[in-house]
Amino acid sequence: MLWIILLAPLALALVFWLSKVLKAQRRQQIFSAPFPPQWLEYIQRNIGLYPRLPEALQQQLLGHVQVFLAEKCFYGFEGLQITDEIRVTVAAQACILQLNRPATYFPGFSSIYMYPASYKVQERSIAGDLSVGSESIRLGESWQRGPVILSWRDSKQGGVNEEDGQNVVIHEFAHKLDEENGAVDGLPPLSESTQYKSWAEVLGKEFHKLQRTEGRSVIDRYGATNPQEFFAVVTETFFEKPEQLQEKHAELYDEFKRFYQLDPVSWDD
Repeated sequence: MLWIILLAPLALALVFWLSKVLKAQRRQQIFSAPFPPQWLEYIQRNIGLYPRLPEALQQQLLGHVQVFLAEKCFYGFEGLQITDEIRVTVAAQACILQLNRPATYFPGFSSIYMYPASYKVQERSIAGDLSVGSESIRLGESWQRGPVILSWRDSKQGGVNEEDGQNVVIHEFAHKLDEENGAVDGLPPLSESTQYKSWAEVLGKEFHKLQRTEGRSVIDRYGATNPQEFFAVVTETFFEKPEQLQEKHAELYDEFKRFYQLDPVSWDD
């Protein structure tokens, strides 16, 4: 009986290790499978960033899209019928955040809820002893350890227009990267332990600068809401306005370049 108790942790560790190995093998098989030609047409039509990517990154993206779609489920609301175009267009934008990094495929959730366009959300806030109801219009949101919710109209528009700094899919999946270490606080898991100090210094300085900024900025003002929104908004800017971000906020650009292990400025060379 004692030997069973002693060996139980080892058996559990072995099962956990084996499941990880099998999962990695399954992902590799899906990643390497031929990419459906119709899916490629959707990407070429709806993802403005795709032709800017170097060929090696294009091939990476196609593999990541296949794994992502094998692991995530899409659900339509308000009469929206989920099609391959919707699935592939969303997946391709989300998987841009997986390029050149150890792919995690956004663990901890599996559902993506799609609305035809912007949608209404009922909210309640406390004002003294009163509970006050209000309504807000949203393009997307990410629930911690829960689904990602997106407007299809705005997801497609954000993919097609790759230079306006507005991409709701990239924004919401940046939140999913942020939560991979448990907290959604603007500090995602960094691959290099030496980056934590510079990340805190640079992002803290730039966040407070944005809060004080009056007038126009290359970084959308919504990023001044809190550190987690700052991370998501700067991620949009990093991929869609890299030259402007590098010119106006060079240290910030370098931190995101180091985090994502990508240099979007070089894609236009």
